[in-house]
Amino acid sequence: MIRRLLTALCMTGLLVGGNMAVAADRSMTIGVDRLSMETALKIAQGAIDACRDKGINAGVTVVDRGGHPQVVLRDTLAADLTLVISKQKAYTAMSFFFPTSGLTDRGQPGGLANVPGLLFRAGGLPIEAGGTTYGAVGVSGAPEGTTDEACAQAGIDAVKMDLQMQ
Repeated sequence: MIRRLLTALCMTGLLVGGNMAVAADRSMTIGVDRLSMETALKIAQGAIDACRDKGINAGVTVVDRGGHPQVVLRDTLAADLTLVISKQKAYTAMSFFFPTSGLTDRGQPGGLANVPGLLFRAGGLPIEAGGTTYGAVGVSGAPEGTTDEACAQAGIDAVKMDLQMQ
């Protein structure tokens, strides 16, 4: 009888201890890599510089992983509307983890076109390096969205190597 009781207690201890070990492996929080303000600013400035090289005054928004603006720049002669549009492009790229130029079909009537804050036009790119998505950048101001996207890519390229090396 005592032997059965001891065996039952030992088995209970193993089961409880095993569950505690499993629970210990599961953290209650996660770490998320974020861009520093300086890195986000370097991306935005790189995009502005690329647009200036093409004779374009643009607005640029860099958003974090949650889609919240981290850095917003508007070149001297860029229209105020470029800020609204660049934010929407960045938010859309972050929401779908995909360049907005590849999402234009989702903006068709009856689709996601009426969801506030989304804009399915070229010019928004996710910021990815080393298998991590850090946020997104949106650019507005060029007559063509493909030019906005090229400026956004130039901004990302200004920091991509450093992000991959860290």
